[in-house]
Amino acid sequence: MGIGISVFFLALGGILAFAVHDGIAGVDLTAVGYILMGAGAIGLVVALVFANQRAHTSHVSVQERRNIQE
Repeated sequence: MGIGISVFFLALGGILAFAVHDGIAGVDLTAVGYILMGAGAIGLVVALVFANQRAHTSHVSVQERRNIQE
């Protein structure tokens, strides 16, 4: 899950948890909102950790030369 999807889940979860006062039979929209916000927060932390690891790596390029003699 990328940073954009995580932020989307955070926003959608916040809307469902705090702004929607209507209901669907058998579904607690507040709980669904909190679950989406939790998933978004975990996804955001994981995405930022991976991005930080990727930024601090070094790459070495090795070129091999062959002498071709006729």
